[in-house]
Amino acid sequence: MGLHYTQLDIVERCEIARLHATGHSLRQIAAALDRSPSTVARELKRNPSANGGYRPKYADQQAHARRWHGHRLTRDPTLREDVLARLELGWSPEQVSGRLALEKGRTVISYESIYRFIYAQIARTKDYSWRLYLPRRKSRRGWRGRRGGSSVSFIPDRLPLEERPQDADDRQRPGHWEADTMLFSAYGQVVLILHERCTRLLIALRPPGKAAGPIATAIAEALGPLPQEWRQTVTFDNGTEFARHHLLHALGIQTFFCDTRSPWQKGGVENAIGRLRRTLPRKTDLAAVSQERFTQLVQAYNHTPRKCLDYRTPAETFRNKVLHLKCEFTFPPARE
Repeated sequence: MGLHYTQLDIVERCEIARLHATGHSLRQIAAALDRSPSTVARELKRNPSANGGYRPKYADQQAHARRWHGHRLTRDPTLREDVLARLELGWSPEQVSGRLALEKGRTVISYESIYRFIYAQIARTKDYSWRLYLPRRKSRRGWRGRRGGSSVSFIPDRLPLEERPQDADDRQRPGHWEADTMLFSAYGQVVLILHERCTRLLIALRPPGKAAGPIATAIAEALGPLPQEWRQTVTFDNGTEFARHHLLHALGIQTFFCDTRSPWQKGGVENAIGRLRRTLPRKTDLAAVSQERFTQLVQAYNHTPRKCLDYRTPAETFRNKVLHLKCEFTFPPARE
């Protein structure tokens, strides 16, 4: 017999059934399995089938059923309410798990446990409203097909992404933005998204249309009031709505463009749009969304923890970067 006790597995249970059926004693069965006779005796007593015999598969199922105590969120109502409340805010299970670990200083629950709990409720109750707690709202796990692509058009004074400064690539200093637009079913409805690469801060605007002139004006009005160190570059895709990007050069903003059919090169703003689509799907009538509600959705994004920020929020990171830059650019008074 081993020095450490382990649970009987299905192979051992099959051997117990075979030896027991051929009339071997408990001690003979125990010796053949290198187990204690009491272990064999308890197994035969605890897991008999309905007709009084011993079936290894049924016995294995019974043993697993006794060890199962339910999901962590089923056993802990307080934690369950906290997790579900955060999921209702639009947080992903990974964001909930990471934020709880940041707040408590230890791992509270894994995101995989949250996913398993949600999908277990769907399987058990057939209530598909549980999927609404998940960011993608899928009732089954797996990847959906992806549709992508980018329009290709000639843009005057276009500079390729490879010429963008190294500061923008490493995300260590703020002031480098990515821009894109969200379109909706109703013609002419558009949301302009500006996403800061370092802090992941989001600025969302509602220009009067998708024409290049209003888009360039809206970007200039949004970034113009910022200090120069906070408006260094903007990266676009090759959409025609950004054809008048050169108007931003008057503000000292450099503009760069992704390669054709490569929107992934500005992945920050693409990710931001994907998150906003959870609350502003394409079928939304933007005219029916009040400015107050629109502002609330943007604020919710900026106050949602991000894994890439060590589960801090973009708003917290932005505030810390502002204070850091103030200290960096403030010189001590000269000594007399």
